[in-house]
Amino acid sequence: MTAPKKLFIKTYGCQMNVYDSERMAESLGGQGYVATDTPDDADMILLNTCHIRERAAEKIYSELGRYKVLKAANPDLRIGVAGCVAQAEGAEIMRRQPIVDLVVGPQSYHRLPELEAKARSGKRALDTDFPTEDKFEVLRQRPKSKRGPTAFLTVQEGCDKFCAFCVVPYTRGAEMSRPANRVLEEARNLVERGVREITLLGQNVNAYHGAGEGGDWSLARLIWALNDVDGLERIRFTTSHPNDMADDLIEAHADCPKLMPYLHLPVQSGSDRILKRMNRAHTADSYLRLIDRLRAARPDIIMSGDFIVGFPEETETDFQATLDLIDAVGYGSAYTFKYSTRPGTPAAERPQVDEAVKDERLQRLQALVARQQRATQDSMIGRDVTVLFERAGRQPGQMVGKSEYLHAVHVTGADLSPGRLARVRITESSTNSLAGTVFPSDDAV
Repeated sequence: MTAPKKLFIKTYGCQMNVYDSERMAESLGGQGYVATDTPDDADMILLNTCHIRERAAEKIYSELGRYKVLKAANPDLRIGVAGCVAQAEGAEIMRRQPIVDLVVGPQSYHRLPELEAKARSGKRALDTDFPTEDKFEVLRQRPKSKRGPTAFLTVQEGCDKFCAFCVVPYTRGAEMSRPANRVLEEARNLVERGVREITLLGQNVNAYHGAGEGGDWSLARLIWALNDVDGLERIRFTTSHPNDMADDLIEAHADCPKLMPYLHLPVQSGSDRILKRMNRAHTADSYLRLIDRLRAARPDIIMSGDFIVGFPEETETDFQATLDLIDAVGYGSAYTFKYSTRPGTPAAERPQVDEAVKDERLQRLQALVARQQRATQDSMIGRDVTVLFERAGRQPGQMVGKSEYLHAVHVTGADLSPGRLARVRITESSTNSLAGTVFPSDDAV
């Protein structure tokens, strides 16, 4: 019997890349590959890259440089680059790093088996096209192997917003939504494999408009259909754009039992002048009014956001407007970034803010967000939450899971296993997690 080939995938960036890496592993599983946790004994290495972070491409070239010794020791090792850096750099990756055998963009993962076969035959394989066929239709067939209690499910890909700082429209293409029946089929498949919570993914997920019974479905209608899937206990979605937060989606936060009270809704800046320069097409006031509507619909909802500091031409007044917006919202968590140029985007050609100014502003913003995050977590002490337990903790007898508000919660001494839901009374709050005790009469749901 032929020994299985070993596949090592290193995933960078967003949850969609995590989802894509899982699909690529399953696709190559049909070619005889099994996963390995280290590149040292791999027959194939895949880097699934992200172009959002600063100097993303250079970091990938540096990582590839470390694999030269592995390639020298094992000439049969095949090395591939996937994801958004692959899409942006294309053949340049192969030119700069001759050890790379395969480069594949995000829209072509369904072609990975044939690209792998080409690379295995000694030919270099490159595919960064935007094909017309649905990659999800090809990739959706998968083995019925057991899964953990949570899973990502991509429902929408690409973006038509063209924010001035963002490469997504160029690396992921135009907005495309999966048909509703295929999403529901995949969700049921995941539930059969042990999943109890699904996070719907999209670069602009609330712009979802997948074909369904009676015409295109909104994200809210899709969520309501998922709400009826037996065995599925929780629904989340990310990442959203303020301009696509439709009335029916706000109403779903009020009325849909399985939709969790946590929403990631990036605003990027609190300055209307900077928002216009970013091509965000919303204002600080319209965003704050949207937050008010969401909290009126679901008073306990916890908000998360994204903020870019030091966008070209940002003044101290602009930055103060961002701090004012954060004060007004009160975030449970947030992702904060210094602006860095992305070649080919409009903002890259504009006058840049001094790096020292960016650093100082980022520290102030992060300090404010950290205070709000800690205040939110501290406010949970004494409250009862429902926790979906996912894995054993670091301490003996400890289990760790997520509350409905996406807080990490750990308990000790309860008879629980991954995939169990339990009511927990929060007793402690630390920087990044909560601790509590399970209700004696409600050890599992």
